[in-house]
Order: sequence, then C-alpha cells, then structure tokens
Amino acid sequence: MRSSWLLDRRSVLRGTGVAAALPLLDAMRPLLPAGQPARRTVFVYFPNGASTPKEHDEKWGMWRWLPHDPGKDYKFTKVLKCLEPWRDKMTLMGGLSHPLSRNLLGHLAGDTWLTAGDLRGDVYKNRVSIDQVAALELKKHTRYPSLVLSTDGGVGYKSRTSTLSFDHASRPIPSEHKQRLIFERYFAPGGGLPTAQRKQQISQGKKVVDLVLEDSKRLQRRLGKKDQEKLGQYLQSLDAVEEQLRRNEEWLDRPLPPFDSSHVDLDIAPDADPAAYLRSMYDLIALALQLDLTRVVTYMTGREDGMGFADSFPNRALGIKRGHHTISHDGHEGHWEQWGRYDRWHAEQFAYFIKRLDETEDERGSLLDQTQILYGSCCSTTHNARNLPLALLGGSRLGLKHGHYRKYDEATPFSNVFVGMLNAAGLPTERFADSNGGMPEIFG
Repeated sequence: MRSSWLLDRRSVLRGTGVAAALPLLDAMRPLLPAGQPARRTVFVYFPNGASTPKEHDEKWGMWRWLPHDPGKDYKFTKVLKCLEPWRDKMTLMGGLSHPLSRNLLGHLAGDTWLTAGDLRGDVYKNRVSIDQVAALELKKHTRYPSLVLSTDGGVGYKSRTSTLSFDHASRPIPSEHKQRLIFERYFAPGGGLPTAQRKQQISQGKKVVDLVLEDSKRLQRRLGKKDQEKLGQYLQSLDAVEEQLRRNEEWLDRPLPPFDSSHVDLDIAPDADPAAYLRSMYDLIALALQLDLTRVVTYMTGREDGMGFADSFPNRALGIKRGHHTISHDGHEGHWEQWGRYDRWHAEQFAYFIKRLDETEDERGSLLDQTQILYGSCCSTTHNARNLPLALLGGSRLGLKHGHYRKYDEATPFSNVFVGMLNAAGLPTERFADSNGGMPEIFG
C-alpha cells in the first residue's frame, strides 16, 4: 500500500442494494486522533431484581448474586462465577440505590435506573437518562448518537417500561428489538429500513458479505497486510452474525412446546431460543462498537412484572416451570436456587458479550479496555429498590480501577456512578441528578 493513499473513515463496501460499513484500518489512521481511546459506554439491564439470600445463609448463600464479603479477595458465588476471568477488569458494587426510588415499588424503579428521576407523584415526569447525556456529546464521532435496544421493543408504559433511555425532554425513547432490522441498519449509511430490493435478497438467502464480496476484493488489493487480515476477520465476524440471525429467524415457523403463556406475547423469535436471541443481540452491540457506529448503547434484556417475552426464558432455557416474575416472588422451598440458576444463566450470556469485546481489537487495543459496561438491575429483591445488584466492567484505557467488591451505604447515591462514568467517557461532569461525589476509588 502506498503511504500516500488514505482511506476515509466513513468509507463503505458496496454491493447490489447494500453498503457495509468498515472497521478502523491502518489506512485510516492518519485521519484519526492519535493515542486516545474511543471511550464507549454500554448499559445492560435485567428485570425483576436478583437472587439475594442473606449474606451467610448456609443453605442458599451460594446462589447470592453479590459476594458474601467486600474487598479485593472476595469469593464469587455460583451466580457470577462465569465472570471470574475478568475479575481484574470488573468492580462489583452493593448497597447503592437512587434515594428517590427507595420507597417505590421495584418495577417502577426500573424506569429510573439510568435517570434517578422522581416518580413518586401521580404525573409521570422522569428526567434525561445518563446514556443520552453522553450521546449528545459523543454523537459527533459516530454515525448514530446511540443504540437503544431491548427484548420487547417500544417504550412500554409507566412501571412496565421497555426502554432504559429517556431524552432531554424526559420522554421515553422507543427501543429496537427486531434483530434483522437492527442488522440491516449497519449496512445502510443513511439508516432506515431495508429497501424492497434488499428484502427480496433476504428472502432469497443472500447475505451482506456475499453481496459486497467483489468490492472487498478490490479494496484488499490496495491494503497493507495487517489491514487485509483485519478486513478478513471483520468479514468473517459479519458473516457469523448474519448466519446466527438467519437461524433465529427459522424459529419463527416452528411449533412451540406447551407452556404457560398467560403473560407472554409469542409473536417473535426471542421466546423460542432465548440464549441465541440474547447472544445475537450482544453480537450486534459488539459489531456496532467495532465499527464505531455508536459509542453509547443501552440494552434492556426484559420487561418488569412478567409483561414481555423474557418472562418465559427460565422455562425455555432451564426447564424451570415458572416465569421469571413468579420466581422472583415465590417463597417455595428452592426459591433461591431457581432464581440463582436463572441469574447465572443471564450472567453466562453477558459473559459471552464480555469475552467478545475482550477478544476484539481496533487500532488502540481491545474493545473491552475502551468500553465501560454497567450490568445490573433496579432492585435487589422484587419491590425492594435498595442494595442494587451492579457490576461495572472494562474501561481500563478510560482510567477505571477494578478488582474489588465495594459495599456502600445509603449515604452514597447510585448517581455517583454516573458522574464517574460521564467523566470516564470524556465529559467533564461534577453532578448528575442527586449525586454527591464521583467515586474516585473506581474512576480516579
């Protein structure tokens, strides 16, 4: 490759009816700021709280979401053991909550997870969510300000929201959940739905990688060896993601075994193969970060109170004959084990995402080291909006200091985490909502 030849950062591969965005290549490097990480932020939420038996419960203690004792030498329980490979890149946090949500029902507190808004009155008046504060500034670097994703789509309604994101006018932002439509957005630089031509191609089984093959060959002839390898790896990843989406779509026409569907709508694929659905969504998020399409993502893995697709996941994934919401309330013998097993299953899907980020690199290193990911829920047990289960991962290039389970009291509001995250994202911030500090023990 001639050193004088530069590739524009927003270049795409083109095929008949499609255009595929490119990853960051060395050929683009002179066009990029040197030395600075991309500073990405992701929020992943699971509904209905987490399994939290008493800290030293001899019978059920190993099904506790948070460890028993704080500090650097904490021991994982069975629930989060799958995240142990990233112990040095993770901080577990207990005891945090939003002061204005502590006396709300847990499901209503989900609306405020990223806002710290005051929903105690009869009028539904929330506030802007942290992701949208970050997106307003970071959108200048990317095609899209943020991705707002969920398992159910739309906005839901008060206390049964299906989005984590609220705009600067405090209005809920509709989330996206149809993976094919999300996928196709990556390959239309102007965004939007697939064209009639592309819909026909999809029905004929034509994948994006196949359609841009000739253009990719022409580009590779002009690239250096390292860029050729990077482009080849990216195209393989792209192909794998779309292939999994095709497998997910095949489930749409398959009959489902009998189960209690009184609280579940069964019109789309998530209820058929929950692990494949969640992992495909995580793949899409990782791909969006790899392409630098956005630097801000929210993903709500399910709605509260058994209202959506995810309530049937325990049955589909683990054979537990109860919905997620029922599990979180039921006081039967083995209640903590069932809840803990399901929490562990969710953590395993999340660990798949973390592994994907850790193994994917751009020109500045792994995506995980340049991305801070907050994982958790709005309540410890159902309707208890205190002692939130929270894990913060990644972001070593952003200055985050990990390796501890940190246990706080209610003098430290959850919003202090948001102040730290905004600063780590490159947005100098002293206050968010009801914060009273910035957690220097984690964010420096």
